[in-house]
Amino acid sequence: MAFLPITKEEVNKLGWQQPDFVYVTGDSYVDHPSFGVAIITRVLEAKGYKVAVLSQPNWRDIKKFNPFGKPKLGFFVTSGNIDSMVAHYTVNKKRRSDDAYTAGGKTGGRPDRAVIVYSNILKQLYPDVPVIIGGLEASLRRFAHYDYWDDRVRPSILFDSRADILTYGMGENQTIEIAKRLSEGKTVKELRDIKGICYALPTSEYKPGPVVDLPTYERVCQSKKDYAVAARKELEEADAVRGRKVIQRHGKNILVQNPPMPPLTTEELDWVYSLPYEKYYHPSYEALGGVPGIKEVEFSITHNRGCFGACNFCSIAFHQGRAITVRSKESVIAEAERLVKNPRFKGYIHDVGGPTANFRLPSCQIQNQVGMCKNKKCLAPKPCKNLQVSHSEYIDILRTMRKIKGIKKVFIRSGIRFDYLMEDESKEFFNELVRYHVSGQLKVAPEHCSAAVLDKMGKPHIATYKKFQDEFYKITKQAGKEQYLVPYLMSSHPGSTLKDAVELALFLKEEHIRPEQVQDFYPTPGTISTAMFYTELDPYTLEPVYVPKTMEEKHMQRALLQYFNPKNRDIVAKALHKAGRADLIGTGKHCLINLPKSQLRQGKGKSPNKNKSKTISRNKTAMHRNNHNRKKKYR
Repeated sequence: MAFLPITKEEVNKLGWQQPDFVYVTGDSYVDHPSFGVAIITRVLEAKGYKVAVLSQPNWRDIKKFNPFGKPKLGFFVTSGNIDSMVAHYTVNKKRRSDDAYTAGGKTGGRPDRAVIVYSNILKQLYPDVPVIIGGLEASLRRFAHYDYWDDRVRPSILFDSRADILTYGMGENQTIEIAKRLSEGKTVKELRDIKGICYALPTSEYKPGPVVDLPTYERVCQSKKDYAVAARKELEEADAVRGRKVIQRHGKNILVQNPPMPPLTTEELDWVYSLPYEKYYHPSYEALGGVPGIKEVEFSITHNRGCFGACNFCSIAFHQGRAITVRSKESVIAEAERLVKNPRFKGYIHDVGGPTANFRLPSCQIQNQVGMCKNKKCLAPKPCKNLQVSHSEYIDILRTMRKIKGIKKVFIRSGIRFDYLMEDESKEFFNELVRYHVSGQLKVAPEHCSAAVLDKMGKPHIATYKKFQDEFYKITKQAGKEQYLVPYLMSSHPGSTLKDAVELALFLKEEHIRPEQVQDFYPTPGTISTAMFYTELDPYTLEPVYVPKTMEEKHMQRALLQYFNPKNRDIVAKALHKAGRADLIGTGKHCLINLPKSQLRQGKGKSPNKNKSKTISRNKTAMHRNNHNRKKKYR
């Protein structure tokens, strides 16, 4: 095994006159199948093509941009594992201080809007060479889309990048077909029937046919209702069984999206994951401290793709799709056995998962014939009556893996759908999860407790989480373990009012949950929740949705979820007054915060409880008793 070449010198050592393809990425080069660059380049290599990786090229000096020169067949371009704007900016639009996908963890290795910048430079340098853009940034921005950082609707990234083809979704089979045709001497125009791609053409060249005609770019810029309609239709057609050709007019040009490429079969997935990945970052980065992004995934195994949970704030449904595809048990176990031989392996597999760890079946039998149901959720607000529920294959894989010599522990750290788990009446997987696969803490995602907010998120109501929580601690006690749930929570999602945030704070207090981290809703391209954020409409009903948009209110909602932190006391007090819940300020057991007597006298807080014995210092001390309270509650 060997890394693909990343320098001109490495290309020369291989005896190549020129690469067939140059793969341009905004990340440092990591040859691990958790990184899309590694998968696509290894797939191309396996099909016999010479591939060089141009990692974080110097976009500030185009003369130094591409040391490989003109490739024989074309360029593939991606920003890397995540959208470059998300990589660079927090939800408050502040520049991040680090970058997990850059060697040394330093920022500045890639430009903002990397796909656009890289592609335009390539078109300037080599106007006659095909440029194909893909990866998450291109996939989620393939239609006209609201851009949070510009606070406006931008056109399809295909127009801004001037690329020839955009591949959306996971991309392996599109890439194979594109490479095959280019190697046969076909032109870019002769690629336009490939599934899973987008292309652009002048309106004068467009031949009308049966298509889904989205509201135009001009209309979605002017009308938020049209934008909401377009967002819904785009997701409706992202189904590999029933998805149709979609067009969206941009002035004198038309964006054409072909129907989705079918997801890889089990046999195809097994092949992709059998390729000779180095499972590490390129050795040239060692002197810089390596690439931080490898730490969580180096000894993790992906066993599935897709997610029929399809939360509204998540991009998986629009990118990977809702249909579940899986690797065979033999493939997964073979990868585990290869990990044991890795000299860096210490006996601990960090994860056996995917977008959702405990999905291995299609959501129902019906979807195989007609696709996923339009505008419906398989699990929310309640599980569909046709839902297939079984963890038997997953349990079998985990049991076999635990028996492999050299493996000490197998953890599950990617998302568990607790609502799906609770539908499994056997509780066999639940018991084994708690007993064998939790590393002290299990992260799950109830996200909120307000039914109104959860409905806008596309999540199950909180009663399901509470049942799961009780069962988790019951099994944990029976197993004689000390383990805890770490709930993911989101503030300021569309639909969440200050009163909803107060309701969540009271829920957390009642359940003795004190989250160390809270995620403020981040409007990223391609999701239904982002469409709600921009339009203040529900794309499914076109009814108004309340959206917290000011930084002040977003800070209030976030602070309420950490009401117990003394640093948040003043902003929580302000939020409670604004929400009409000043009764929660004081010394009573039901109160969220105390305030000094001076502020109470000034009317900034009103205590409904005359008992002055519970001092602020005792309240601060209580912050450190969370684990004790949790353990005591479930004994």
